[in-house]
Amino acid sequence: MAMVRELPVDERPRERLLALGPGFLSNAELLAIVLRNGSKERSALQLAQDILSLYKDDGVSALGRMTAGELMCLQGIGSAKAAEVMAAVELGKRLNAHIARQRAMVTCPEDAADYAMPRFRYEDREHFAVILLNVKNHILSMPVISVGSLTASVVHPREVFKAAIQQAAASIILVHNHPSGDPTPSKEDIEVTARMVQVGRVMDIPVLDHIILGNDNYISLKEKGVIK
Repeated sequence: MAMVRELPVDERPRERLLALGPGFLSNAELLAIVLRNGSKERSALQLAQDILSLYKDDGVSALGRMTAGELMCLQGIGSAKAAEVMAAVELGKRLNAHIARQRAMVTCPEDAADYAMPRFRYEDREHFAVILLNVKNHILSMPVISVGSLTASVVHPREVFKAAIQQAAASIILVHNHPSGDPTPSKEDIEVTARMVQVGRVMDIPVLDHIILGNDNYISLKEKGVIK
């Protein structure tokens, strides 16, 4: 592949973006613009393709899970380029989170999943959070209650309902991610849900749902009949 500067002007990613808009560029072209230039051996486009091929699944989704160390293992990617990529990815995450906050009312499980997904879908450890709702189902906040290992988080009703009481929540939705990308509930997920529902009834702060997040998908334990 030719170096970017050797391409015709109308084929260079930066010029194509300015002329056509970002929607017309491939993922590799957009990432090449972030990288700005390549190495002696590889063009910015080649480096971008190397980064996107680090994972077997969709490269854009994989970007959110990459670490600086993984990026710097690629030939031509040093600390500066790794930092540029990670900064761009973090800006994307924050933009997604901001957009989600604009739809800050929960009317169905999809609303809750859409709200939480930008925050947790790329985490490499389980995060257990709780969406706190007022009487009109507007979201008050989504505090993280527990951060666990690659496969499990430890959570106690005390921490969950302490957050709800502090913010005078009328009801709550439990949320946690599965770093594997598969949102299928485990036996422990179902047991934790049942325990939280029981405590919620005693506290008069109902648990409306438990959303388990995967990689761009989710499962609602309310819809699965776990929460009656």
